[in-house]
Amino acid sequence: MGGFRVATAVVVLSVMVALPAGHTAPSGRRLPRIDVHMHISPTGIDRLLTLMDKWGIDGVVNLSGMYPGPPRNMLEMQLEAARRAGGRIAVFANVDFVRVVRSRPDYGQGLAEQLVQAKKLGAVGLKIPKGLGLGYPGPGGKTLLAVDDPGLDPLFAKAGELGMPIAIHTGDPKAFWKPANPANERWDELQAHPEWSFYGQPVPSWEALYKAFERRVARHPRTIFIGVHFGNVPEDPDRVARMLDKYPNLYVDTAARVPEIGRQGAAKMRRFFEKYQDRIVFGTDTGVGESQDEMMYGSNGANPPTAADEKRFYEATWRYFETTDKQFESPTPIQGRWKIDGVGLSEAVLRKIYFENAARLLKWRPPVKATVAQ
Repeated sequence: MGGFRVATAVVVLSVMVALPAGHTAPSGRRLPRIDVHMHISPTGIDRLLTLMDKWGIDGVVNLSGMYPGPPRNMLEMQLEAARRAGGRIAVFANVDFVRVVRSRPDYGQGLAEQLVQAKKLGAVGLKIPKGLGLGYPGPGGKTLLAVDDPGLDPLFAKAGELGMPIAIHTGDPKAFWKPANPANERWDELQAHPEWSFYGQPVPSWEALYKAFERRVARHPRTIFIGVHFGNVPEDPDRVARMLDKYPNLYVDTAARVPEIGRQGAAKMRRFFEKYQDRIVFGTDTGVGESQDEMMYGSNGANPPTAADEKRFYEATWRYFETTDKQFESPTPIQGRWKIDGVGLSEAVLRKIYFENAARLLKWRPPVKATVAQ
């Protein structure tokens, strides 16, 4: 959910460390980790590095790199901030859908040119936010720009040509299309963020958006897509599995959806992670700003998160992947009042999901430090 703005080479080591309460790695070793889904302000680098060291995260991907050039040169600013982190931050660019679509009849080519410039500056991938399909105006401004709009084909094809994976967010939780009342399982979240509800709004249905997402992936077999938030449909792992079986260019991340996948049967989800262990990358959807008030852990309530929220978020996340504990509080209870069950993945599978898959996709290995989670 959410969005902030900003955030690279070496040996992977296994380090014996103390583990926090409720956290048991399969072998007791500290496993290397890359978080492929963060939103980082250029003023939040120091806070980010402290967070990474505290919770055993070696590299992160900032999906809020923005786009290059005037008037604000945001991508340049984000890349410069990332360089201060000693190779621990990779940056995905965004593209200026609104301005380019409004100003150029060949807007897909214009966006592709913008992506080429982003690659030259140092961006390693492209993030497509949910505004595509839900908010960005199309040519003429009378309709929304569709996820599978043919005019955008040059952009998606260029990403494949450049070897830049596309992290794509399409739609949102299905509950956001249902009435925002106490019967909605996301009621706590929707009370805090009523603007997240799409019920009765002039936007495509959830199903229409998802089908457009599938058509987009199918149209570009040489482009790598990372379907964020567990393939954009965490409520239905079977549908995610069918997509992964059908489209070898599709990967998924786990960001901000541990509560949703954690309510599924643990044995079923363990089989899923084992079968698709080469196609899943770890992410959290953490937002990092300069102050504690600017932090976000997957999803926020009406008030800024506390140190206790941070602790629960990371400990419950590791607990989900690394233990077989039953019925414990999820990393972000505001996303649903149910409890979750851990899947207890093997160390071999964890190494792929936590680190190796991302390193392979991004052709980037951040340095691994001997850090201790507190």
